[in-house]
Amino acid sequence: MSRPSSEGGGGKPGAVKHGGSGGAAAASAAAAVAAAAAAAAGVSSLPGPGSAAPSLTLGGLQSPELTALFECPVCFDYVLPPILQCQAGHLVCNACRQKLSCCPTCRGPLSPSIRNLAMEKVASTLPFPCKFASAGCLLSLHHSEKPEHEEVCEFRPYTCPCPGATCKWHGALEAVMPHLMHAHKSITTLQGEDIVFLATDINLPGAVDWVMMQSCFSHHFMLVLEKQEKYEGHQQFFAVVLLIGTRKQAENFAYRLELNGNRRRLTWEATPRSIHDGVAAAIMNSDCLVFDTSIAHLFADNGNLGINVTISMC
Repeated sequence: MSRPSSEGGGGKPGAVKHGGSGGAAAASAAAAVAAAAAAAAGVSSLPGPGSAAPSLTLGGLQSPELTALFECPVCFDYVLPPILQCQAGHLVCNACRQKLSCCPTCRGPLSPSIRNLAMEKVASTLPFPCKFASAGCLLSLHHSEKPEHEEVCEFRPYTCPCPGATCKWHGALEAVMPHLMHAHKSITTLQGEDIVFLATDINLPGAVDWVMMQSCFSHHFMLVLEKQEKYEGHQQFFAVVLLIGTRKQAENFAYRLELNGNRRRLTWEATPRSIHDGVAAAIMNSDCLVFDTSIAHLFADNGNLGINVTISMC
């Protein structure tokens, strides 16, 4: 039996620290690289995502030395175009710049904004490592592709998949199940590919989550039923299945949710989402079983709603 859950997932993964840049030395080195870039004609083109990056050379510096010049002295992620500098020529990434009142290197003013076009030109010739390289990602990408890739990178730390916003845990995929078993002991786990997900007391007021785990095919699936009040007096239910695994692993499975009762049947079939995507994304895109309270009452028995859940391999 599943119980209303007040436990949740959250926590934003931080940028992986690659090391710091050295103030004036970095600025003078950057100026040398910019000069080399201005003199260089025809730097080899960057590979596409997933390809091994060639070792580029500018002014006698190899790619790792060049990318090191773009490290932000605050967060140690890379300073990517549009690149702004302080009046003394020091760089800081745009995300950190918005939080600062002075240059973190020389304590000079950050305004007026000065665009460093030479460094932007150099950045456009370099492959930048994914920020999750230390977790195992081997990709190096053009700066324009880097943010989009990092949003979906399989090596990005996983957050707690429980709906809500109280649990701030995040970690590796293999640590998700131990975390759930230790920190969220109230979640019931059922074995088998065909089970009944029983949500009790569906008439509870306000926003409520029901969570259950299902284990089959040597994998673990999280079943979530969430009730939200879209506007006053109108509540909706959202039911979805998440795989405790990667997006690629999720493509190997399919699930079916079915409400039965009183000679009626309501069915939803789909591919489970990875916990990397989360419940909120499924609800926002309506990529789940959606029904309102009137439909719920057609299938409920004394305020309890049973959902047949079947997991299959594709």
